[in-house]
Amino acid sequence: MTATRDIWTAKVLTLFPEMFPGPLAHSLAGTALADGLWSLDAVDIRGFATDRHRSVDDAPFGGGPGMVMRADVVDAAIEGAALDNAPLVYLTPRGAPLTQSRVAGLADGPGVTLICGRFEGIDQRVLEARDVTEISLGDFVLSGGEPAALVLLDACVRLLPGVMGAEASLDEESFARGLLEYPHYTRPADWCGRKVPDVLLSGHHRNICAWRTDQAEMTTRTRRPDLWDRYQKDRKNQKEQCHERD
Repeated sequence: MTATRDIWTAKVLTLFPEMFPGPLAHSLAGTALADGLWSLDAVDIRGFATDRHRSVDDAPFGGGPGMVMRADVVDAAIEGAALDNAPLVYLTPRGAPLTQSRVAGLADGPGVTLICGRFEGIDQRVLEARDVTEISLGDFVLSGGEPAALVLLDACVRLLPGVMGAEASLDEESFARGLLEYPHYTRPADWCGRKVPDVLLSGHHRNICAWRTDQAEMTTRTRRPDLWDRYQKDRKNQKEQCHERD
């Protein structure tokens, strides 16, 4: 018998639960959500405030602009709503970069609890006390963690079994082999004088594969020298390991 996998579950702690599922209710993620391949629960952090004003933030110690989300309120939300035995992630520009390998790791687990910050962020003490993983989408700032949470969830959900129609396509897309993906073309073969590369019309699969690899390497080398350097190092290490086995 084949072991069945439990439904991948996402829990989102946010001040704006109405922002979910948002775009995740459409296309592949939405179909998978409707089919029960994954589940989503957005929880209002304000529901864990203790005063009559449902306050969730206060002025920062040491002065400065803006407000900070309170440790006691966020901690109560984590205690009351976070998933057991699943990563606890805070979306923040201060976090480690989100990578495809990290996404794959999350998708391979039972699910994830995401904390969406607002204002100037969350009191550092609760992040440390709860051993929260801090993740960033890149070197830019959003008005809150909700758009970042939607991006992370979409990246995870598309990797779940049964979500993508052709799972083989995952092996060739950007970052799967450490490279950016090669360019794509479809009909018409001649559009406004711009023609599809002849090799793609040749039917010679080995030549097509070689062309796509060349294109992926060229694109990565010119657009993402950081990825290219890592790719080169990985190839060198693989060759050295092969020589050692020989």
